[in-house]
Amino acid sequence: MNAENIVEYGNAMTLLNMDADAAKIARESLELAFQMSNILDTGLDRHTLSILIALCDLGLNPEALAAVVKELRREVIPLAPSDAARPVL
Repeated sequence: MNAENIVEYGNAMTLLNMDADAAKIARESLELAFQMSNILDTGLDRHTLSILIALCDLGLNPEALAAVVKELRREVIPLAPSDAARPVL
């Protein structure tokens, strides 16, 4: 292994460590947001919350997203368990 390969390997390891650190911070941030969501009784699960956070990170207006979530909740018609298992034709 020459010096150039060692530098490239070191840079790759640094990037992997940064990615691992960033992933850890993201998980911790999501967990904190989920705890706050539960305290506020939003009814959002972790997956939905992570999608909403990602959309905000992409620049979508959080108030507009909140309005969409509220509207979708009003329009959802709960299905009986037997209806949910039946294929839609």
